Amino acid sequence: MPDALGPRAERGTTSRGLGRVLVTLYATLALAATARAAVQLATRFDEAPLAYLLSAVSAVVYVVATVALVRGGPAGRRTATVAMTVELIGVLVVGTLSLADRAAFPDETVWSVYGLGYGFLPLVLPVLGLLWLRRQARAEAAAG
Repeated sequence: MPDALGPRAERGTTSRGLGRVLVTLYATLALAATARAAVQLATRFDEAPLAYLLSAVSAVVYVVATVALVRGGPAGRRTATVAMTVELIGVLVVGTLSLADRAAFPDETVWSVYGLGYGFLPLVLPVLGLLWLRRQARAEAAAG
């Protein structure tokens, strides 16, 4: 029987609704962070190695989250939950450190100043993603 989450076959899917939006945003950030890190590491690594390595780490986290969301199922949700939790912790730690110690971050990372360069999407996205994953897990548990 359909409910607020849609028919049972559609629960937990990333093919429509907020799930599709999350996949699109994570894929976009994965591409942007990967490109940024590749250019930074290849051309200016000696200028700000910590910042550029953190950009590479964020790229890996976004790729893992994207693949996990697309994969779906219990294993995909667990992997996405871990990736989004790492992302949120990374954004909070790097964001705080980038404000507290500007010398350690002479150039920006994806997570600097809580994702300021990306419209704070790196700060908001893992919160939305974790809430969506929790809702999907609850809906699946309720469906039996």
